Amino acid sequence: MKKGLHLIVFFFTTTVLAAQPNNSGRLMAGAAEAIINPTAGTYLAGYDQNRKSSGVHDNLFVKAVVVANRQNALAIVTVDCIGLPYPVVQQIRDAVELKLSADMFNAGHIIISSTHTHSAPDVIGIWGPDRLHTGTDSSYMKFVVNTAAAVIVKAWERKRPVVAKYADTAFGEGWVENVSDSLEIDRSVAIVQFTTPGGKNIATLTNFACHPTFLGRENTLVSADFPSGFYKQMNAKLGGINLYLQGAIGGWVQPEKVARTFEEAEQKGKALAGVVSSVLKQSKMLEGNDVTFSSRRFEMPVSNKAFRQMAAAGITRRDISEGTPTEVAWFSIGSAVFATLPGETSPFYSFATKKLMTNKGPKFVLGLGQDELGYILKPGFFDPATTLHAAPYLTSMSPGKEAGAAMMQVLTELAERNGEQ
Repeated sequence: MKKGLHLIVFFFTTTVLAAQPNNSGRLMAGAAEAIINPTAGTYLAGYDQNRKSSGVHDNLFVKAVVVANRQNALAIVTVDCIGLPYPVVQQIRDAVELKLSADMFNAGHIIISSTHTHSAPDVIGIWGPDRLHTGTDSSYMKFVVNTAAAVIVKAWERKRPVVAKYADTAFGEGWVENVSDSLEIDRSVAIVQFTTPGGKNIATLTNFACHPTFLGRENTLVSADFPSGFYKQMNAKLGGINLYLQGAIGGWVQPEKVARTFEEAEQKGKALAGVVSSVLKQSKMLEGNDVTFSSRRFEMPVSNKAFRQMAAAGITRRDISEGTPTEVAWFSIGSAVFATLPGETSPFYSFATKKLMTNKGPKFVLGLGQDELGYILKPGFFDPATTLHAAPYLTSMSPGKEAGAAMMQVLTELAERNGEQ
């Protein structure tokens, strides 16, 4: 593959609807969730090899919201895991296709984001017993795929007319930091809520960026980390199904100056839920009822030889050579616009993506959306003279210097096709 931004495009699909509120019909939404806890002894992801689970502290979930109108539909899914690779996303879509015919629902319109908890099973492969053997359990992966598909189908079956509202705020001042680049941090919180006409919560979407790493490498209990406290408090305050959608956390956007305990994780998660539920009391109506979806499958350039070697050895179960197939999506619900980033991206790319969004409503940037390709870093990290903290490690876990520009090229093209430029 040639260097630069000459991407090999494998597949492109776009569904862009003109603003026709009288024809698109009323918004409908349905939501569902299920627990995806592993058995004891499963390899855990995120820190060191050979770290096995010894039990469950709090539940891991897969949660889904299906949003539709008369013309289009999509599903937004979040999974409590380190990050589902793109081949697994495709498996979930295939499983949904077996349950919902194409004339009912386009499984290509499924968007999957991961919370990135470091206390959940290794779904990528690199945290096995050692560096030469995979840490993924094929039976657990099949369980996750089938459960996610079932949750999406249930959400589809539950859809009903809704009222859509939104709010935005900020959170994490004083404890959420970008450790590698302290001057670059996005603490914004974007929220969309779907309720019945009577005001009963069906689902909320909350987009915020922070590594779920309150629990360190010494922990061996399965946990969603701080999203667990968020879910518990949101359920108590609002009911319904509540999704945490991870943001751009690359470069170690994480909790600092906090206790590394379950209690602290739960407290901070509950604090986020408190802020979200509070600002929703002054929420605004989401304008419009269009549902649009665009995505592009392309080859992400990979210059990291270690990534290629792990794929060749079967440690990571995907095809990687000078590139690897991945996907980004650009979609909207009324005046809310969403974009996915296929890994742990520098906040630099969160800001750049939001600049492409010209909508007057909320802006969602879903990190670890549709894929987990490691750190997608701004070019400065690859400068041999850089002073950015932990740059050697971060670049060693990145596809390479060209990844960020390649991703932004595709996102820019999708934005242009959706009238954002």
